[in-house]
Amino acid sequence: MASALLRVLATVRGRNEWTNTMTTHLVGGISSAGRALPPMDGKPFVARRSQGAYIWDDRQCQYIDTALGFGATVIGHANPLVVEAVTAALRNGPMPAFAHDGEEEAAGVLTAATQHLSRAIFTNTGSEAVHLACRLARAATGRSYIAKMAAGYDGWYDDVTLGQAGSADAAMLTNARPVHERTTLLRFNDFDDVDQLFAENSGIAAVILEPMLANAGCIPAAPGYLAHVEATARRHGALVILDEVLMGFRTRFGLTGHSMEVEADLATVGKAIGSGVAVAAVVGRPDLMALAEEGTVNRAGTYSGNPVATAAVTATFQVLKDLDYAALLARGERLRHGISSAFAKCGRTVTTSGEGSVFTIWFADSPPSNYAETLSRANAVMTLKLHEALRRRGLLIMPFAFGRLYLSDAHTDGVIDEMIGIFENAARDMAA
Repeated sequence: MASALLRVLATVRGRNEWTNTMTTHLVGGISSAGRALPPMDGKPFVARRSQGAYIWDDRQCQYIDTALGFGATVIGHANPLVVEAVTAALRNGPMPAFAHDGEEEAAGVLTAATQHLSRAIFTNTGSEAVHLACRLARAATGRSYIAKMAAGYDGWYDDVTLGQAGSADAAMLTNARPVHERTTLLRFNDFDDVDQLFAENSGIAAVILEPMLANAGCIPAAPGYLAHVEATARRHGALVILDEVLMGFRTRFGLTGHSMEVEADLATVGKAIGSGVAVAAVVGRPDLMALAEEGTVNRAGTYSGNPVATAAVTATFQVLKDLDYAALLARGERLRHGISSAFAKCGRTVTTSGEGSVFTIWFADSPPSNYAETLSRANAVMTLKLHEALRRRGLLIMPFAFGRLYLSDAHTDGVIDEMIGIFENAARDMAA
């Protein structure tokens, strides 16, 4: 376990070396280190444009894209309806400072799909949304601590960076439960650890749940686990926050947690709701959201709910409400099978974990069911080799061991066929 963790930590540190250090003014050549790709033949990857299922670099080379804005473009890059709506909002003035009718319209289409979480507050990023949800939970309960899943990702603000995948805290190797200021950790898919958490700490305001630990390699929740966490939290007077910034509206028209029978008090959404435009939101029970309306909980942000962002939401939902999610997931499952078959033909066992539209590839006999297993199965060297082999053939995947492949509605059957063919060629290359 310890040696596996060291390998993962080395991989995370190595990713910082992939950024373009030739730039003079932009630190590291990119504003978010997690978005960097390794150089190929000594040349950095610089995106020039994207459309549908494709992205082009600064040399006009075309690639099938599976990063998709880290899951932000479920309907494909630069959807014409969204582009038109955003363009119109820009022409009308992107920042009037005051209330505008597009904000209520966007909140209406969003909350119509989030069931009892019927009130919304827009933010600019998922990290902001999680921060606000935690603030609401603390105010509502009068308690201080937020419990989150070890190896989960709930944003990059100080409070919730504890225990992110690749960190020493995420492994929870010692008997002492990691705590940082007002945040503590739970072992994902460990039923007994939930009861132990509340036995140790009576000051839990809320538990943040992710339907799947995507950033730790798409680890699905064990049957009944999320329901157990919710029931235990409620028994001890804590709230439940669904962090669906990544999974919301990716596998169904609504919150993934609701399909798993989790009745959260608050939820955070982002990515898919804006088709690549910077927007996120907190949705919640009216009584909890009233704390912000009456001023008990402070909310701010110059750009929160701006006309461009809310126009993107409204336009995106016009597409999402009619999206054939079953067909999208089926295409993803076909790709997952095609990847495993491609390597099996070359004598290598490869498996995947996740859902049809977001999954991780593992060079292992079976997918992980918890974070300890992801550490033992992670193979950064092979993942990087696969990235390079695919990239040379016009297919982009994330180059690190916990990376995800995202699919959009623009990844048609024809695109999936092409991807399977590329994987077959890459598997042969790697076998040779």
